[in-house]
Amino acid sequence: MTRRVEVALGERSYTIAIGEGLTEALIAFVRRAGYSPRGMLVTDTDVGPLYAERIAECIASAGVAAEIVMIPAGESSKTLDEANRLFTRAIELSLDRQSPIFALGGGVVGDLTGFVAATYMRGVPFVQLPTSLLAQVDSSVGGKVAVNHPLGKNLIGAFYQPDAVFADLDLLRTLPQREIATGLGEIIKYGIICDSEFFAWLEQNRTDVLSLAPAAAAHVIARSCEIKADVVRRDEREGGLRRILNFGHTIAHAIEKETDYIRYRHGEAVAIGMAGAADISEQMGLLRREDRLRIERLIEAMGLPLRANGVTVDGMYADLFHDKKTVGGHIHWVLAEGIGRVSVRSDVPEEIVRRALAGLCR
Repeated sequence: MTRRVEVALGERSYTIAIGEGLTEALIAFVRRAGYSPRGMLVTDTDVGPLYAERIAECIASAGVAAEIVMIPAGESSKTLDEANRLFTRAIELSLDRQSPIFALGGGVVGDLTGFVAATYMRGVPFVQLPTSLLAQVDSSVGGKVAVNHPLGKNLIGAFYQPDAVFADLDLLRTLPQREIATGLGEIIKYGIICDSEFFAWLEQNRTDVLSLAPAAAAHVIARSCEIKADVVRRDEREGGLRRILNFGHTIAHAIEKETDYIRYRHGEAVAIGMAGAADISEQMGLLRREDRLRIERLIEAMGLPLRANGVTVDGMYADLFHDKKTVGGHIHWVLAEGIGRVSVRSDVPEEIVRRALAGLCR
């Protein structure tokens, strides 16, 4: 059964379809979308050999010849140089303003492709086909697209909503366990920021979640998307409420930068960052110790790290000020006030932050 989550944004609204075997739904969508007959399917060297030809054939049967363009797998591809290569190929293919660009892959592919779609000819149609658990519950939803800069992650980007998202559970079958765990980092986050019952459900259904049993996978993806869609609906451009989606991310981005975006998957860095944010929350008197320990236990139970190798307190602290959430030299920290409730604070003393960062270093 296909579950659908609506992202209600007026004329920019779209549907997230979640289920097994969504190719027919994709074909039907493309047929009625009114796209130009040429498009582009962006994927990477990991996902492309597994799925690209089959997906391109489906899109072709719906009336759009989408050329497969492959990028090297990994965070190092999320650059202006790689974006320029995609711009060049789009121009060579004579893509016009109604030519769709499809993103088939994880978060790197989705972020890069979305950035290209947002800026090529000032915006062309964009469809997300996320193939990782992390992308299905996070980066494919909400319209934040970007590339990295050597001084920081996602500093060059835009808000640009896709026309649709197809979260096909069949595409998760080839994921290694580490990739499942990294998606669970973001999933745990949703329970902490908005839904204590969902957090408790994750605690109670750990085995089915880790094995991506179909019913459990559909539930965690749908619930995560529902939470994110509701937040995005109320604050599309991160003016206030949407900041809560960044719980754990301020520290995570510093960890990723300090380790050259190689040592840790994004969800792993988020897990460590959530442990740090929970520590800061407790030090600030906002979070009970027993709730911090519950957060840490669930992170560990899902196969995620609580500490980081290859980082220093001074290095991470300096990196915090290159984060997008730092405004006027003040870091906007998303802190837990309990499981299911967070707030945004900009009054966290340096010594508390440094103490928390020290606790994250192995």
